[in-house]
Amino acid sequence: MIAIIDYDMGNSRSVEKAIEAVGGEPVVTNELSVIEDADKIILPGVGAFSKAMENLESLKLVDVLKRQILEYRKPLLGICLGMQLLAKTSYEFQETAGLGLIDATVERFNQGLVVPHVGWNNITLKRDTPFFDRVKSGDDFYFVHSFYMKNNRLEDIAATCDYGIEFTAAVGKDNIFATQFHPEKSQEKGLNILTEFVHLAGKVNA
Repeated sequence: MIAIIDYDMGNSRSVEKAIEAVGGEPVVTNELSVIEDADKIILPGVGAFSKAMENLESLKLVDVLKRQILEYRKPLLGICLGMQLLAKTSYEFQETAGLGLIDATVERFNQGLVVPHVGWNNITLKRDTPFFDRVKSGDDFYFVHSFYMKNNRLEDIAATCDYGIEFTAAVGKDNIFATQFHPEKSQEKGLNILTEFVHLAGKVNA
């Protein structure tokens, strides 16, 4: 069973449908007991970082997520805002602490670019991860975001994308994998990534 975290920040239903389409058993939930019973966890999200952290804290999800990921080593997939929330700190509108699972900050595109960065863009693979077994550098994925993750540990970067600057498009660390793009909206290539997550046994990046 795959728990899709429901914290009132966007795209959980579309992720649920995509997971069902690739043979997974998703449950959209914010119940602690269901999350504790899950085999894997997906943290989706669209919207403001500070509001997302406020919602996670008010639902008492922060500690349970950290425990399931760090102590029980359950595979985690973060998507879009769900990836950014893994960072230590966001500077979106105000300085806000994140989950701190990835050594990174969240910064705004400030190169005179049109934001948000919306639409299809290609990625460059930076290291091996089982989720990219059927993905290659140059493949296009669907992005919608005004902020990006700036990583302090380059070895956590699984893929990058170019939008005025090279920014992190995906990260992978131990049992954690996350994408800035939306695999559930990225047609066949995105579904391939979700398929790997659904059917992967054990640690994400073992």
